[in-house]
Amino acid sequence: MRGRSFAYLTVRDRLPTILTKVVDTIHRNKNKFFEEYGEVGIQAEKQAISLLSKLRNELQTDKPVLALTDGLPDTDSWNQYLERQQRLQGDQEPVSWFKSPWLYVECYMYRRIHEALLLNPPISDFDVFNEGKTQSFTESSQAVMSLCTYLEGIKNNIDELSKNPLFEHFSKLMQVSLWGNKCDLSISAGQENSQKTSPLDSLYSLLPFILVDDTKRVWSALISAQRPRESGKNNADRVDIVLDNAGFELVTDLVLADFLVSSGLARQIHFHGKSIPWFVSDVTAKDFQWTIRQAMATNHKWVSKCGVQWQRYLKEGMWCYHDHPFWTQPHEFCDMAADAPDLYTTLQGADLVLFKGDLNYRKLTGDRDWEHTVSFETALRGFGPATLCSLRTLKANIQVGLQPGQGEKLTSQDPSWMTSGKYAVIQFHNPKSE
Repeated sequence: MRGRSFAYLTVRDRLPTILTKVVDTIHRNKNKFFEEYGEVGIQAEKQAISLLSKLRNELQTDKPVLALTDGLPDTDSWNQYLERQQRLQGDQEPVSWFKSPWLYVECYMYRRIHEALLLNPPISDFDVFNEGKTQSFTESSQAVMSLCTYLEGIKNNIDELSKNPLFEHFSKLMQVSLWGNKCDLSISAGQENSQKTSPLDSLYSLLPFILVDDTKRVWSALISAQRPRESGKNNADRVDIVLDNAGFELVTDLVLADFLVSSGLARQIHFHGKSIPWFVSDVTAKDFQWTIRQAMATNHKWVSKCGVQWQRYLKEGMWCYHDHPFWTQPHEFCDMAADAPDLYTTLQGADLVLFKGDLNYRKLTGDRDWEHTVSFETALRGFGPATLCSLRTLKANIQVGLQPGQGEKLTSQDPSWMTSGKYAVIQFHNPKSE
């Protein structure tokens, strides 16, 4: 990690801030732990905080990265990855916080947070990031209402829509899902980050900030995947969405998924989330279920109608939620076929896979210092279980697939363009045609 680089400053400044907030959250819930578990809850709280304070010290003083000891199914995989990093670095010095790839140590920190809780029952299942995620949802209520109202308006006459207006709605909802990705609590180090206004109102003004827009290619892939079904409709069989943040962004993903199914563009949607609390605001199974329950219980006609419909999709199997340990490991996605062949096979069953957010983009492209003009296909280094698309607002200094001179022009106009969350891409790859 280069001194003063965005990666270095993230590890030096932002990660310790996140750890401080985690410690504070656990401490503020001390009374809750006591009420639920008695004295053993207080002991668990103290021990978890002690482990996290130790972790923060290791990070800030560039200590060696330690093997995990919690015995979870993914522990061996993590420890093998550490050995792999040590082999790559050589034996002169141990793998440490500031002398390792940013992607690896950032992922490792979140896994160690999970370990600190896991080693301290009965508070093992406590989600230290839950408060921020629920706050992001509740503070975005106006935006959620306008989005659900828009969706219900489309659905009222969806059967009469010809291809062109259908594409316009598809394009809008892809952009809403794209910009929903700005609401990322790991970037703001857990500071309040919600969507206060309707994103639909600002889509036109945001268009110049989409640096690559492959929406038409995504649309063509969906249309060409359509097959006659038993229902009498022609539609693609399955779209997978690899989720990023809970809160408002998840609502934008659910609205897009609802549109894909209700318009007949796709028969089923598979969502992929995280199996443990991750990167402050990432979606877990609990967040997914909670969001749908909240929508159902909202005192707003169209939001509650959406929530009821989403629950029905899940019950009827048209939607399903998966998690897999691979999503909460540091591996680049080009390793997936070898390191998580079952997940790779699952993704091969999709007609289209949408990858949400910055961390997924970093893993898709290996978080390397690519030239900006390198193609997305090249940066994927062979990863292509299915036709795929990345919907990402830029929050890390990596970006491929740009036109010659585009990156240089952006750097001269706005030196922080790769890390501010102000710019975005919709990047497509079809492994069968390229």
